[in-house]
Amino acid sequence: MSVCYRNGKSSLEWLFQEGAARLFFPQNDKACFEGVMVNTAGGITGGDSLEWEIRLQRDTDVTLTTQAAEKIYRAIDKTTPATVDVHLSIAEQSRLCWLPQETIIFNHSALQRKLDVNMKSDSEFLLSEIIVFGRKLMGESVEKAFLRDNWIIRRNSEIIHAEALHLGPDIGQDIATPAFLNGGGAMANLLLIAPYSERVAERARTIVNDMGGISSWNGKLLARMVCRDCYALHKRLVALVSLLNHKAGIPKMWSI
Repeated sequence: MSVCYRNGKSSLEWLFQEGAARLFFPQNDKACFEGVMVNTAGGITGGDSLEWEIRLQRDTDVTLTTQAAEKIYRAIDKTTPATVDVHLSIAEQSRLCWLPQETIIFNHSALQRKLDVNMKSDSEFLLSEIIVFGRKLMGESVEKAFLRDNWIIRRNSEIIHAEALHLGPDIGQDIATPAFLNGGGAMANLLLIAPYSERVAERARTIVNDMGGISSWNGKLLARMVCRDCYALHKRLVALVSLLNHKAGIPKMWSI
């Protein structure tokens, strides 16, 4: 998908989709262009592959989310994980908010996910990722699973941020580790790359409070939060995204 600036607003330039990956564009009264990613298969399992490629042309403002939580189901062949590849390109004076709803990891699942972002010096980027390890209200627990989650973010072809999260196969032990989740069932990472990121850091810390921590440096703000269940985590994350995404607030799908 590509978004351009046309007739005074951000507009769809071109769209290609196939398989289970679909994009929809709900009407809204915001200044930004909003897209909703839908996996019509209802989830992914070992051997499945999803790829998203989003390009923002100059002077565009885009928010992307998902219709619902992405469910990672049991993989029959543990050596063949589900793969999700995301490629994001943000041109000059453009802003992209990548705000998918939570990813739910089920027992004996396997997921390998990669996020590759290319920015320009005066573009902005807001990223939120939520990972839930089983649904507590359903009595689910996750003891055996694989998760490989990698981010690489470049500005003018130079890497400015990179992360790698590798869990499993004994993921239940990883979750229980005091230095990681300490038994928590849900976690969220949020990254803001924008000129004003350090100015809003203190207000962001009051929102996160005892649920995690925030670091801010060199035009970046990074928040990490951990909670026993997704519901409490989501409430705090809504407030944080509303603060950091000052132009558009939270996506419409988050409140449905």
